[in-house]
Amino acid sequence: MSCSATGKDNCKCTYTPDCSRKGNCCQCVAYHRGKGEATACFFTPAGERTYDRSLKHLMLDRRIFMN
Repeated sequence: MSCSATGKDNCKCTYTPDCSRKGNCCQCVAYHRGKGEATACFFTPAGERTYDRSLKHLMLDRRIFMN
């Protein structure tokens, strides 16, 4: 699988503009997967702004979004 950077302007993460992984989806997914987390792009905008990347929070965020 190839992976190219999407660019910082297209990244949905608002955590920090200084993140070395910002705009590089493969690096971001690998980093968060290694911590048992999901990436910002899986969350709703409100869920992403909490900076809680836990899988539990993702399920709650998506459940609320779908209702």
